[in-house]
Formats: sequence, C-alpha cells, structure tokens
Amino acid sequence: MELRVMEYFLAVAREQNISRAAESLHLTQPTLSRQLKALEDEIGKQLIVRGKRKVTLTEEGMFFRKRAEEIVSLAKRTEIEMRNSGQYITGEIYIGTGESDSVRNIVRVVNFIREENSGIHFHFTSGDASDLLDRLDNGLFDFCILFGDIDQSKYDYIALPYEEKWGVLMRKDAELSDKKIVGTSDLHDKPLILSRHSMNLTGFFKWIGKSAEELDIVGTYNLVYTAALMADEGAGYVIALEKLVNTIGTNLCFKPLHPGNKLRLYVVWKKYQVQSKAAEKFIDALNGYLSCGK
Repeated sequence: MELRVMEYFLAVAREQNISRAAESLHLTQPTLSRQLKALEDEIGKQLIVRGKRKVTLTEEGMFFRKRAEEIVSLAKRTEIEMRNSGQYITGEIYIGTGESDSVRNIVRVVNFIREENSGIHFHFTSGDASDLLDRLDNGLFDFCILFGDIDQSKYDYIALPYEEKWGVLMRKDAELSDKKIVGTSDLHDKPLILSRHSMNLTGFFKWIGKSAEELDIVGTYNLVYTAALMADEGAGYVIALEKLVNTIGTNLCFKPLHPGNKLRLYVVWKKYQVQSKAAEKFIDALNGYLSCGK
C-alpha cells in the first residue's frame, strides 16, 4: 500500500467529490478513480460510496481514513526529522495535554528552548487522557502532559512538582453559590457535569461519596470551555480543576471542594522510544527547569 495512494484517498474524503479531489491533486478524474478502485481491491473492502454529486465513506472507509491520517502524518514527521539530523537542532515537537494551569510551566520551558533553538517548533493539542494516549501510542505525539494515574509499565515520565485541585463551576444564582466551600456531599442530589477523564480516575467516586449510578450526571466534557457554557445555561454543576475558567465579569463562580482532592501532573512518553534531537532537548530543558526549583 503506497503512501501516495493514501494521500489520494484522504483528498477524496476531504473534498467529498472525486472531481474536486483530482483537481487539488493535479490528476485527471479517471486516473484518480482507478487509483481508488485499486486501493479498494488491495484492501478487499469498499471504502467509498460514489453518488452523483458527492462521495461518502463507508464504515470501513471512516476507519481507514483515521489510520491513513495517522500514517501520512507520521511519515511526514519522520521525513522532516531525518532531514534535520545535522548539528543545528531543528524539528517539530507534538505535545498532547490535559487542561491544567500548570501547563504554563511547560510553556516557559518552550520559551527557553526557542531562545537558543529557533528551528524547534511546538504543537499543542488539548484533550482528555484516553484520546491523548491513543495518539501518543500511535506515534502522533512525542509527549503528553497528564494528571492522575500513569501506566508506568508503558510510559517513561517526569513527575512535575505541581498539584491541581478540584472545585465546582456554577452560576452565581445557583443554590450552592453562597457557600465559600462546597462539600462533596452537597453535590449528591445535584445535576453534575463531569470531565470524561475524571470518570476513569482511581478513587474519584469514592471521594465524591457516591457511585456514578447514584449521581445525577447530566453529561460529560473533554474541554472545559463547553462545560462552562453548560453551567452558564443552568444545565448543572461542573466539577473541574481550578484556574481554568476566568469567571470575572461572567454569570459564573468557582468554589473549592471539601474534602480536597489533589492531582499530580506528569510529562509522559513511550518507553523505549528513540527520541529526535529536538525531543531530547525538550527533556533536558525540562529537567533543568525543574532542578532549579521552578
């Protein structure tokens, strides 16, 4: 299976039209159609359904699109890294991160690196742990910044000396808004909005004092911006980490939770992974930053 043909398929999936995809690829429509048919024959699955005006992906096509995107991205990154293997350090570093105010310390490390290595570029993607680790496992990220439980058998890591605290985001006219500190028991009969990551954290529901089935969980989120909109519309109380939402000048307020529950942060990467020079530079700079007591 050729990388070039995967790129052809991705162009068709993006344009949803073989003629437009052929134009963007500088190919004739018959040539592109033959390449797609050959790809389907090689795989033994139908990937697209050809309509009069647009094409749609089959279930197998949607799965293949995800894998093709990963393979093409990884191939391009590998080519860039091999090209930039000289003495002057250049390269691309891809970092997946959970939402945390402590990420600002990673940005400080990035700024330090860029002062001496302007050819190193950083790409951050936010998400929850399961999505981020899936992309790390598939080679699309060099590092992930996560809080909570880490599988030490699969990942090398640097433990960061920062802790994140849980609290509750709610409307200022909500029933619990007058409390300086909200008890976890106060939430037992309230509509809750939880992060997807928290649902899988060891001991999270034991800390809350009720199982997931016993609570009124309105919904879950992976990025707190959407959760804040839900709270603003009165959909429920959002359990979130502190310092992620600026409530000044809004209808929202943030209250700490009691008893407290702190999470440690980690920078993780795959065990036995051969790092690029740029990635090695990042690890060295991070260790140097932390050794200074930052």
